Parts: sequence; C-alpha cells; structure tokens
Amino acid sequence: MDFVKNSIGTELNTFEKKFADAVRSKTPLLDRVMKYIIKRKGKQLRPMFVFLSAKLHGEVNESTYRAAALVELLHTATLVHDDVVDESLERRGFFSINAIWKNKIAVLVGDYLLSKGLLLSTSNNDFEHLHILSDAVQKMSEGELLQMEKSRNLNLNEAVYFEIIRNKTASLLASACGVGAFSTSKDHDITSKMKAFGEKVGIAFQIKDDLFDYGTEDVGKPTGNDIREKKLTLPLIYTLAKVDKPLRRRLIYILKNEYKKPDQVKFVISVVNEHGGIAYAQQKMFAYRDEALEILYQFADTPIRKALEELVRYTTDRKY
Repeated sequence: MDFVKNSIGTELNTFEKKFADAVRSKTPLLDRVMKYIIKRKGKQLRPMFVFLSAKLHGEVNESTYRAAALVELLHTATLVHDDVVDESLERRGFFSINAIWKNKIAVLVGDYLLSKGLLLSTSNNDFEHLHILSDAVQKMSEGELLQMEKSRNLNLNEAVYFEIIRNKTASLLASACGVGAFSTSKDHDITSKMKAFGEKVGIAFQIKDDLFDYGTEDVGKPTGNDIREKKLTLPLIYTLAKVDKPLRRRLIYILKNEYKKPDQVKFVISVVNEHGGIAYAQQKMFAYRDEALEILYQFADTPIRKALEELVRYTTDRKY
C-alpha cells in the first residue's frame, strides 16, 4: 500500500481537507457528529480508487475531488443508515452514530450526507457523476432488500448471492472507478470499462470479507459473525450444495435455530472447511481479481497502473 499512497498521497491529503469542508454544518449538533465521523474514517479505499482511476486517464482536477467527495458522502450515508437497520452499536471498532445519538439523529445524519452529495454535484453541474452514483445507490438498496428477503427463508443459491454482492457492495466501487475516470477523460467508453473493472474488484473484495468469517491461516481466527446473523455467504452456499441431505438438513436447522450457540457455529465452520467451501470461495475471488486486472492491462503500463494493480491485489491479500 505504500506505493499506492505515495502515488496519490498529495491528492488524499487535499481531499481530507476538502471533505471536512464539504460536510461542515452551522448546526452545532450536526457539526459534532460530522467531526466524529471524519475522525473515525476507514481505510478510504474508495477515494483511492477514484484518484487512481482519474490519474490513469489524465490530471486530477476539481471535478475529481468532487467525485471522491460524492462517493465518500454517499458511502458514509449508507453506513450510517445500515447501522440503524442492523441495530449495530459498533462501526470499525468505535461506537456507531445510533449508539451515541440514537436512531432518529442517525437517520437524519444519513439524510444530511445524501443531500450534501446531491448539492455538491448539482451546484457544479457534475451531472454524470450524479447519474453514476445514483445508479449505485439504487443497486445497493435493491441488493440489501434482496438479501433480507432470501436470507429470511435461507433461500439463496450462488447466482442470487452474486447478484446481491454485485449490487450491494460492488456497485459503489464500480462507481468510484467510473466517476474518477470520467472526471479526467470525459470519455464514456473509458468510464464504462473502469466501472466494469471496479465491479470485479468489488466482488473479489466482498468474497474476501466473507472468508474472514471462517478463518483460515490466511485470514486469522474465525469469527462466525455471518453465521450468527444467518447470512448465507459463498463458502456456506457451496457447502450446502455439496453435502448429503442429512448433513444439509442439520446445517439448515442450526442456521435457523441454533445460530447463536458457539459449539454449533464452530461445527458449521468445520463442515465448510472440510467440504471445500473455503477453497472454492478463494478460487472465485482470485478469478474476479484476475478479470479486473485483464481490464486494467488494456491501458498503458504506467506507475499509476502499477499502483492500481497493487491496490487490487491488496483487496484480496489483506489481513483485515
């Protein structure tokens, strides 16, 4: 990641200041919440993809900074709303907004972030940025609702799983690459290619997150959080399709009735490992990563392309 940060370090530092200005409010309570959010931001992968996608096709400009801010505003808004929906009290190891300020304020904060993104784009005539990101927000909502519908009945096959993560996770990363590329190239064909690139990276990224739940020597101790939340992810979906009927019935019974019992969660994890669920998910993850790199290799071999490749490989090689 050092090479990535060195390639866009100046842009990221400038972006942090611009983003803080973009979310500043004259309402004291709202301003306190915004400062809390800024101090506890994550790895900022999406802004990195925006800036690298932009620099791959031209010089970073004010439109690029606005594109990165729009991505981060919409992403943060969805996280705040997700924590309310999931009744989650933590986000990245810190208290969530709803844990500190309760649900009503959290919902309004999410709405404020969405409105800031809309105003940022419309005020500067960044209508293509807004079109790309609006499509992503629609897909994210559809993906979340589809997951809720299918998980309720544990009725999820591999095709539906990929539809969910393509919409719920990959669409935003695809949009980050798309708006970054468009901000410097103004070329719709290049933008489409970069969106396809970002989508494949996003799918690989989500499969990696799913693997963390099962814990291999590559990703550390298993957590079993997805099992406890009755989420059907790729390693488990593959396993359910491969095991015999008695074992499948037992696994489904555990997922429906005993998903909070540590010994039963441990049993599910062991079955997934024994029946190749981990290996299969890893194979799929690397396949999507390689498809993303094939798209990237269509562009000129430059230090920025190398940095983007490094960032892609980080998404599948990361330890957390």
